[in-house]
Amino acid sequence: MSKIRLFALGGLNEDGKNMYVVEVDKNIYIFDAGLKYPKDRFLGIDYIIPSFDYLKENIKRIKGIFLSHGHESNIGAIADILIDLPNIPIYASKYTLEMLKIQLEIDQVKANNLNEVKFNHLIKFDTESILPIRVTHSIPDSTLFVLNTKDGSIVYTGDFIFDPTMSDHFSCDIGELASVGKKKVLCLMTESMYAEKDGFTTPEHRVASFIKRVLHENENRIIMSVLPAHIYRIKEIFDEVAKTNRQIVIMGKYLNDIINRSIDLDYLNINRNKIGDLSNLNDKGVIVLVCDLKEKPYANLERILKDNDKFIKLKSDDTIFITEPMYLGVEKRMVMIMDEFAKKKISVEALSLKEHLLFHPSKEDIMMMIELMHPKYYFPVKGNYKDQVENGNLALKLGIKKENILLKQNGDVITFINGKLSDEFEHIKVDETLIDGKSQNDIGEVVLKDREMLAEAGIVIVTATLDKKTKEILAGPEILTRGFIYVKDNMDVLKESSVISERIIKNNTTSSYVDYNNIKQEIRSTLGKYFYETTECRPMIITVIGEI
Repeated sequence: MSKIRLFALGGLNEDGKNMYVVEVDKNIYIFDAGLKYPKDRFLGIDYIIPSFDYLKENIKRIKGIFLSHGHESNIGAIADILIDLPNIPIYASKYTLEMLKIQLEIDQVKANNLNEVKFNHLIKFDTESILPIRVTHSIPDSTLFVLNTKDGSIVYTGDFIFDPTMSDHFSCDIGELASVGKKKVLCLMTESMYAEKDGFTTPEHRVASFIKRVLHENENRIIMSVLPAHIYRIKEIFDEVAKTNRQIVIMGKYLNDIINRSIDLDYLNINRNKIGDLSNLNDKGVIVLVCDLKEKPYANLERILKDNDKFIKLKSDDTIFITEPMYLGVEKRMVMIMDEFAKKKISVEALSLKEHLLFHPSKEDIMMMIELMHPKYYFPVKGNYKDQVENGNLALKLGIKKENILLKQNGDVITFINGKLSDEFEHIKVDETLIDGKSQNDIGEVVLKDREMLAEAGIVIVTATLDKKTKEILAGPEILTRGFIYVKDNMDVLKESSVISERIIKNNTTSSYVDYNNIKQEIRSTLGKYFYETTECRPMIITVIGEI
């Protein structure tokens, strides 16, 4: 019998940054390693990943990281992890590995231990094994993982929906899922994002009829914004365009790479003759695909809108088509973009969030998965806490005992000893790593506070030059400001600031010694108080004292 511990390093009570840990005795299995994009408070931060100190500390015990699918919320932290742990084993389906390789090429990160999994083929580790099963999502080869232990299976669903019309690489192996459920499932981990939505997600995720209408009603050029990782949406676009005489121009290297690689690997069945080039950009009726990235939502559309795009110049008879429903965190930006196009009298088509859904399980999908698995314990993952609660309520409806429904936050440890829940109330230290540009180091709260201060109240720089021998003031103190006050209207404030600074410098200077630390601290504190009293602002204050 075993001791099993489950916990999340990220993904609970949040959107993205998914990383779930299952320990079976001494062996550690990691499911997904994703990122999330920052909200407004994280000034200048490109993305956020879970702190992976736990992985570093236990690297010898880790059997692998198992990736459910190729979206950034599930694979986006891998490049950063590989910089520190280049030999950590990564397991994923063929297409997921292709998406990961594209990202690693962009980041110039080398992976030494990538392993392709085969659906319905066991991967054996000591006394445990992992079975990958294909499930349906917006990207090919999405995978549900079954971790088999002596005390039953731990099932991690990843992202999924049930839609029998999605075939081949997008299909779901319901027969294999049912087979797992007939055995002993100790714990089921299911995503919660749409747990409050009634019914099945299908058919609200399908938009072929909407695309067909847009093509029919707009005979001139259509500029379509697409998320490159949502391959099924791209497939729907190509399928509908194939029924017309139009051509498609794909803009940008990243989008081109993903589509061309998907075609080469037979994940997209597309007639390449339908793909034009830059010479077709202004053809009547051409479809132009522009890349929409979650780290910079609608940035390419905005560039076109402001006439800053190198190749695309707006025409009065253009139509803009945003091909994904609005998702959390971009509502204001999407409305602003649509409003600006309207001012230019450019027609905009967009999917309604009420009528169209992303590829995540709604209530009936979730309950169907629970019924297929028949788990003893149920662990809602991925989503805001209210969604996790609603997910748990669905399990309760289906007869899972309340005490067996495990609602947790990141770092909270679930412990099973010999197949039974143990109330040990253990908590693992978790944190976020803030990534800015190419820096792989955590930016940290101190830097963020500085950025917030600069954004809100600006900066004041106090400079002065002293005689190296006598320590007398030769020049200054001069007060320079940026983003704080309008200088011409506040000369009296700057003059008084100079007087205060001069007094502090003289008080901390003798003929042989200058107390630089004390000067900086006193100027920061005294000027800070003075600025707040006169302007009600607290700018960042930097003091620069030199000697010549």
